[in-house]
Amino acid sequence: MKSALALAVVPYFLLTVSWMGWAQAEPQTPKPGPEHQRLHYFVGNWQTEGEQKPGPMGPGGKFSGTDHNEMLGDFFVIFHREERDPTGSGTEIGIMGYDPQRKVYTYEHFGGDGDVGRGTATISGDTWVVLWPAIDACQQAENKFKGRMTIKEVSPTSYTLTNEISIDGGPWIKFQEGKATKK
Repeated sequence: MKSALALAVVPYFLLTVSWMGWAQAEPQTPKPGPEHQRLHYFVGNWQTEGEQKPGPMGPGGKFSGTDHNEMLGDFFVIFHREERDPTGSGTEIGIMGYDPQRKVYTYEHFGGDGDVGRGTATISGDTWVVLWPAIDACQQAENKFKGRMTIKEVSPTSYTLTNEISIDGGPWIKFQEGKATKK
């Protein structure tokens, strides 16, 4: 009788102890750090206006855009963008977050025209530098290029931006300059 009781109690005891160990070993939910707090700068409605220079990215002229940006939790900012430049108009969704293992910000965008892009960003003081590899979205040329966008926080409600490209590893060519204002 004691053997039967021991056979019934021991597995229950082992199951309870192993369950308690498993419950305690659960990973902790990540907490946002100061890098994630920097993403909050972009939250809100923004109006961008600027000038595009003629060159590999198309004809010169004015460009403008509106962004409605919101946080996804405290880890990512989602950009909803409508834009118009000398080549036409379009829409885009972008997602920016921080990768603590690589110690860089990551950015991915998806355009209404099928364009997909991916880049990384770093911050030094009030200046963000976003770098990305790319291929001419219009596929008019087989040129492979890299892009660099520099964003300088001027105030809590405005920033300036400069877009540049480097074709086949050549020098950086400025093709856009503008200013964004939070509305």
